[in-house]
Amino acid sequence: MIVMNEIMEYLDILFPDPKCELNYTKDYELLIAVMLSAQTTDKRVNMVTNVLFQKYPTLEDLKDASLDDLIQIIRPIGTFQRKAKNIKLIAERLLEETDGVVPNNRAFLESLSGVGRKTTNVVLSNLYGANVIAVDTHVSRVSKRLGLSKKNDDVITIERKLTKKFPKEKLGKLHHQLVLFGRYHCKALNPECEICQLKNICKEKKKDF
Repeated sequence: MIVMNEIMEYLDILFPDPKCELNYTKDYELLIAVMLSAQTTDKRVNMVTNVLFQKYPTLEDLKDASLDDLIQIIRPIGTFQRKAKNIKLIAERLLEETDGVVPNNRAFLESLSGVGRKTTNVVLSNLYGANVIAVDTHVSRVSKRLGLSKKNDDVITIERKLTKKFPKEKLGKLHHQLVLFGRYHCKALNPECEICQLKNICKEKKKDF
């Protein structure tokens, strides 16, 4: 537990009030933005959603939007054809089954097109304060470097291990902190090891990254 406390204390110094970096003003905008963020950056997603949500400001507008137009708008983020279809299908399901509200319901959210466990965890954490860990590439990388998980662990295993190691009431905040730490400090390339206060915990040396 000493190691876990050291990690939490350092992350609290770096990111005392961590927030999701995806831009949204409505619950469904967050859901769609997180779905779009798979295999791309939040910065790029914010660029396309700024256009998308201004041109199609309601779920009804998104449901009825031209698929070709959606594809053109989100083309910069990659896998745009599949994600454009997901936008329309998500809008349709929300309108038909939940009166347009993103529900606090894991089973329903994970049944939506393009929405898996990671997306669901991000949505539940941000919209409903759920204390869950969403394992993306940043969380996975940081967890393995700090010895919180093993090199070959998959995302479900990493989530389970982190959930067991850290206090449940800290998980929602910790998720954002780990994402930001991996994004800006413990980067895939050129991690800032020389100034990192967790380098004594790290299981790898910078030259091995």
